[in-house]
Amino acid sequence: MKILLTGSTGYIGRRLLPELVNAGHQVVCPVRDQRRFDFEDFDEEFLKSVEVVECDFLDRESLEKLPKDIEASYYLIHSLTSNSKEFSKLEATTAENFISFLSQTNASQIIYLGGIANDEKLSDHLSSRQNVEEILKQAKASVTVLRSAIIIGSGGASFEIIRDLVEKLPVMIAPKWLNSKCQPIGIFNVIEYLMGVLAHETAFDQTFDIGGKDVLTYKQMLLQFAEVRSLKRYIITVPVLTIKLSSLWLYLVTSTSYRLARNLVDSMKNEVIVRDNSIDDIVPIQKLSYKESLQRTFLRINQKQVVSSWKDSFSNPDFSYSFLQQLEAPKHGCFKDVRRYPFERDPNEVIENVWAIGGERGWYYGNFLWRIRGFLDKLVGGVGLRRGRRSPNDLKGGDALDFWRVLYANKKEYRLLLFAEMKLPGDAWLEFRIKPDQGKNYLVQTATFRPLGLWGRLYWYLVFPLHGPIFRNMAKNLISYQAK
Repeated sequence: MKILLTGSTGYIGRRLLPELVNAGHQVVCPVRDQRRFDFEDFDEEFLKSVEVVECDFLDRESLEKLPKDIEASYYLIHSLTSNSKEFSKLEATTAENFISFLSQTNASQIIYLGGIANDEKLSDHLSSRQNVEEILKQAKASVTVLRSAIIIGSGGASFEIIRDLVEKLPVMIAPKWLNSKCQPIGIFNVIEYLMGVLAHETAFDQTFDIGGKDVLTYKQMLLQFAEVRSLKRYIITVPVLTIKLSSLWLYLVTSTSYRLARNLVDSMKNEVIVRDNSIDDIVPIQKLSYKESLQRTFLRINQKQVVSSWKDSFSNPDFSYSFLQQLEAPKHGCFKDVRRYPFERDPNEVIENVWAIGGERGWYYGNFLWRIRGFLDKLVGGVGLRRGRRSPNDLKGGDALDFWRVLYANKKEYRLLLFAEMKLPGDAWLEFRIKPDQGKNYLVQTATFRPLGLWGRLYWYLVFPLHGPIFRNMAKNLISYQAK
């Protein structure tokens, strides 16, 4: 079959793509920026079954680039990281544009992954997901809806937030909603369900709840996570934490954005458990328990096989996606700090150090200063440093890298360009290049800051005394660092 896979660079879609290709399907992947598609992760034979098309479901005209001979489609688009006033509107618009395009094809099935919504009063997040369902059902193609609870898998938002809480806090004071029930499901089982309903006519125009083997409270999930990690943790639930306070606490302690924290906390009021197991008659699978899903996830992490992460979504409302098209930092009206150092070693070794920057390895000098900057960014509503990075040694355009966003990453060109997503009175870029000159190789490291108004200029001069030691030693250590 020829299948349209929306969200192919996202958390679910990136994992579903290989399964579809291995099953013999031709897959069309609409992406906003082709540089975010992992061409280098697939061999030539695999890519013969994949067509990548650059378009945007918020721009209906751009969808005309997509082929019309689609036979089925997966709808895996969401806007959860936008603020609550915007994400429902964005989700509705993308769904409307999607079915408008699909009406031009002969697609027989749409498969949509949403959230379990069995309560009468739903959170904004779950209400929006339900609204998308209703929009998709207006399409001429049959719709199969899979509603899941929390998905457990490496790089997943829920997993990473639980991990942050359990591994950082021996004692947690938590809201009463931690006693709400949930039926978490492992990403492996989710992919099995998504594959199982494809072209299965019994699943046409049906809605199914999907969940794992266990029904747990959020408190039990945290405690079982601690058991898997051999940690002793204590949780005290109190009734006085409001949604706003709980969201702020989650935002400050974990790597999540405030908007995502707010949406997740708001959803915790609803019990998300499977009430209808009819999916098991259509797609019989071996369901994993919560602990089995966790153990499988940590095996992936230990093997450095995290192929996708929620952190790569665009969480900063002030960050325009068009920045990804900007392959050069601006030259006019900017302050710059340029460091240029020659080196004798293999340039491939130096670029490997550049590609490993941030995350667990850090920034090669003054990591405590970077952590302070990240903490201050969190206090004023920024992303902070806790996002880390998707992979310890792989970068591609669009990746989140601590409080930076990767604009351009090309190892063959020895070039990496980052854009700052931290809260700043202006815009900032950080670029690394290796350039040959008169028989020598040079690492050229350029920090660019475009100030916004008087405060932006004052900010540059206030932090200028720190630039010397930080940028100088960072560049030198990038050249000399030897991985253990």
